[in-house]
Amino acid sequence: MSQDLTVTETPAPSAGARRGSRSRWRFASIAIAAFVALAGVRAITGEPMLTSAGTIQATLAFAVPIGLAGLGGVWAERAGIINIGLEGMMVLGTWFGAYFAWSTDNPWAGLVAGVLGGMAGGLIHAVATVTFAVDHIVSGVAINILALGAMRYLSLLFFADAPGGGAAQSPQLPEFPRVGLPFVAEALAPVRESGVFLVSDVAALVTGLATGMSVVTLLAVLLAPLTYLVLWHTPFGLRLRSCGENPDAAESLGVPVYAYKFTAVVFSGGFAGMGGVFLAMVASSVYQEGQTGGRGYIGLAAMIFGNWRPGGLAMGAGLFGYTDALQVRGGGSAVHSLLLLIAVALLVAAAGMLTAAVLRARTTAEPGAVTAVCGVFAAGAAVAAVAAPLAVAGGPAWWWAVAAVGAGVAAVAALRAVRSWPAAAGGPPIPALVAAPAGVLVLVWFFGTDSLPGQLVTYSPHIATLLVLALASQRLRPPANVGRQWRRGNT
Repeated sequence: MSQDLTVTETPAPSAGARRGSRSRWRFASIAIAAFVALAGVRAITGEPMLTSAGTIQATLAFAVPIGLAGLGGVWAERAGIINIGLEGMMVLGTWFGAYFAWSTDNPWAGLVAGVLGGMAGGLIHAVATVTFAVDHIVSGVAINILALGAMRYLSLLFFADAPGGGAAQSPQLPEFPRVGLPFVAEALAPVRESGVFLVSDVAALVTGLATGMSVVTLLAVLLAPLTYLVLWHTPFGLRLRSCGENPDAAESLGVPVYAYKFTAVVFSGGFAGMGGVFLAMVASSVYQEGQTGGRGYIGLAAMIFGNWRPGGLAMGAGLFGYTDALQVRGGGSAVHSLLLLIAVALLVAAAGMLTAAVLRARTTAEPGAVTAVCGVFAAGAAVAAVAAPLAVAGGPAWWWAVAAVGAGVAAVAALRAVRSWPAAAGGPPIPALVAAPAGVLVLVWFFGTDSLPGQLVTYSPHIATLLVLALASQRLRPPANVGRQWRRGNT
């Protein structure tokens, strides 16, 4: 008797699927690690504003418009179109959302009108860049300038004589309903007030996310995973992204490249318009001239930080929103507490980069010398990192001498590493040699002060933007054809 055996092979997951899974886990692990670090700083410094429920809610309020502008950038640039005009499209969203919400006394009419206003700005940008091949930057800047002037003119026409309105603002606007889980704030109040490390912080996080949330905030938060699903898990998204990577190849396969670019840029304007509606009707209750405050540009920075992906963009928007919320709610003392987190992050990053460099260099002809130099540098930096804050905090004067000796030893070892590091090992680990002393200086700054100057606190979100872009710029992978003029029939 013979028996046929059929073996069914399960296909291995593709490389793209594996990368996507790793990326999702990486984003989640970074977010969890950042929250645990904030909880630790809160426990050490005793600054409750770092993880309070109010700070979480304010972070959402500041992060949502930035995130919506960034999502607009993701849609446009994944199709190959740079959209500097996001700021102007947000302005269109603020005005049209405010006008129709006020004139109809219906916030939902305002939301629809604001989104359509932003999409109108996106359509203008698409016609200029896709149809007439205008430079993307020139078109975007022109939209930003024209939007400001046009909305000022319309405000004079419709708001100037209205009760409570004026040439630069609208009358009071109707509000969107708010949603939340009942009894969460009351049930978790004892846990939040206990001050237990991480436990009270998680309770504050849950309270901030589950109570008093505007429905527009909820919709905006859901748009990030929806964008990921559409652009990375549908044939439509694959074709749209192909237009930003290689439009010639996409055209040769029958993809209507112009139509996809138009669609992407119009949707991009819609996201920005929704961000404008949020600013006028959720974060505030009136339209005001200059209300966007550069958030369209910060949204582009968050998009770049997120490597043109919705998950990374959400992290970037959360970072900028958190620094903004902290400087508004906590002031100089709360932002000052972040110096400890920055110092520790710099020192840990330096240690990680130095370890990786040593492991690479162990394959060269002089592994012993490399290890010795790095060990001396690490020892000197560690001594300085411990002694300098103790001296600043009021310890004995001889701590200054110990700190100076440690810094001197680290500096000599760093110079030795720069001059003699094996070229086969990729050269000296310059970022690690810079991050370690920077971490020590920030640590000294933290222990030597109780608060930060008001001017520095006010601009902390912008400083965070510059630092993030500087640190993230080395590992970016933009769409291959973004910003390039493309004409049909170039294949």
